[in-house]
Amino acid sequence: DHYAIIPGDTENSKLVYRITNEDETIRMPPPFSNLSLNDYEKQVLIKWIEQGAPYEAHWSFDPPEKPAIPAISNKDWVKNDIDHFIVKKLELQGIQASPEATKEKLIRRLYFDLTGLPPTVEAIDKFLTDDSPGAYENLVDELLASSAYGERMSSDWLDVARYADSHGYQDDLERTMWPWRDWVIHAFNSNLPFDEFVTWQLAGDLLDNPTKEQILATGFNRNHKITQEGGVVDEEYRIEYVMDRTVTTSKSLIGITMECGRCHDHKYDPVSQTEFYEMFSFFNQVDEKGRIEYGEIPEPYLEINDALIAEELPFIHKPDSIKELKVMVMEDTPDIRKTHYLNRGAYDAPDKEVAPGTPEAILPFNDQEPKNRLGLANWFLDEKNPLTTRVIVNRYWQLIFGRGIVSTPADFGNQGALPSHPELLDYLAVSFRENDWNVKELIKQMVMSATYRQSSKITDEALQTDPENILLARGPRYKLPAEMIRDNALAVSGLLVNKVGGPSVKPYQPKGLWQETTGGGGGTLTRYIEGDGEQLYRRSLYTFWKRTVPPPSMMTFDTASRDFCEVKRQKTSTPLQALVLLNDPQYLEAARVLAGNILAANSMSTDERVQLLFRTVTSRYPDEMEMEK
Repeated sequence: DHYAIIPGDTENSKLVYRITNEDETIRMPPPFSNLSLNDYEKQVLIKWIEQGAPYEAHWSFDPPEKPAIPAISNKDWVKNDIDHFIVKKLELQGIQASPEATKEKLIRRLYFDLTGLPPTVEAIDKFLTDDSPGAYENLVDELLASSAYGERMSSDWLDVARYADSHGYQDDLERTMWPWRDWVIHAFNSNLPFDEFVTWQLAGDLLDNPTKEQILATGFNRNHKITQEGGVVDEEYRIEYVMDRTVTTSKSLIGITMECGRCHDHKYDPVSQTEFYEMFSFFNQVDEKGRIEYGEIPEPYLEINDALIAEELPFIHKPDSIKELKVMVMEDTPDIRKTHYLNRGAYDAPDKEVAPGTPEAILPFNDQEPKNRLGLANWFLDEKNPLTTRVIVNRYWQLIFGRGIVSTPADFGNQGALPSHPELLDYLAVSFRENDWNVKELIKQMVMSATYRQSSKITDEALQTDPENILLARGPRYKLPAEMIRDNALAVSGLLVNKVGGPSVKPYQPKGLWQETTGGGGGTLTRYIEGDGEQLYRRSLYTFWKRTVPPPSMMTFDTASRDFCEVKRQKTSTPLQALVLLNDPQYLEAARVLAGNILAANSMSTDERVQLLFRTVTSRYPDEMEMEK
């Protein structure tokens, strides 16, 4: 007979009693939580109960509707529709947007954001001398059309897909999944519409007369860890693989912490444990083992040879030294097993049988769709699904601006952050779908905006009013991700090998790391055999990824471990990062070669050499003080 909230009855609503109580043992929030409500916040809650306590569904569970473009005063500043939403909020806050960044800063920003690489001095000079009205847009189009664009975009997707070159458990044996990575690069460079990009990866094998490319794409959901340890329970690990596919798919496409529903009803979002296992059932028809033997390639897999590459998969860069490839893919065996609700998530505690389904509060599953992964893909892409388009455009916004409109890209639920610009998020979400899921067009719209082109210089006032730049009154400013830090050093020194695709490579790494962590086996991955020649200087995207010992230099700079799906990396600054730059042989070699290149430049004075060195590394001319130092 006690209720936290009784609409219209503040006297008997226990919430009012608890938030206004002077007794610290009763008052909420409790003092030890370091949380508190001020008087205004308490009065708002009391007034809300007096008025009947109306309660709406969480904002992200209502389908996005395309809002009108806001009317603003500062029309001269804007470049496209994005800017109207940004300026509207700035005007309400009485804040001025920043002026446009210099052309040197813009070209460097664009190159890293769209290709993951720095501009050359020649590219900078060309841009600086191009005074035509379309110079900036031409540069954007050029970079979007480059092969480096697909590599840059793929780097982010590999985190989402938990891509690795090894299985991940104890002995951590080698696997061959790099042809799937070649496909991802190809998909981004060919601008495959995102709805097809998703459908092929979730259910390419279930399409009518699927091509080998569509089947290869399903490798997305075979990137999970697989064990070969003796003594494990086969069914326990098979269940773990299905769990992984369920969680990865939901996290990457709808930003909901579905894993909370494995053991119990979700405590914060409207996802029951039954609904979790209904989603789980879509991925439960693969005829696979929980434990594989040493050297075994987990079934099902796609066999790839020279003839198939020539006929259907020309984007796969298979070296002549490899005769045939076997890449794990998805393939359902109809009615191979029933799916059961698992008590407390335990593999050996099956309860009631469940059928394929989706969380009702998000969007009921369409009974007209096939109850398989293809039907699930269509559910994610349904225009009534309130989450998918929001989640995806938010992650691309994060990619370009360093922070999502929703700063918790993995959680669009009740425990996630509210969007800083909700109308803009919905505008982009609906536009993305209306524009046929065109990723390059979405990215271009973002980088063409005046919001993106702003100077990132921080004033004292801005530092006080908006230190995290949530309102976007200045340009994005954040540390490069690990891959770009290494690739930048290789590129400016001239060491970088610009070769797309192919098997993973083994650049410099401290000796003995793999031996220290290898258990009783390890196979080809017992010892780290460093590559040579061009293998040392490929882009970081192609670095061999052993799950139990990821590349140490990149891990120091906050890469994801690839054990599980990640949609946002940590951003840290530690002394160890500085030590890597000062001691890692890759950076030392790059510095030595760069210096040699500058010294070898003919007919240059010392000042000219210093200036060229500075421009090569920073993409801008040094000022007078910098030259003196």
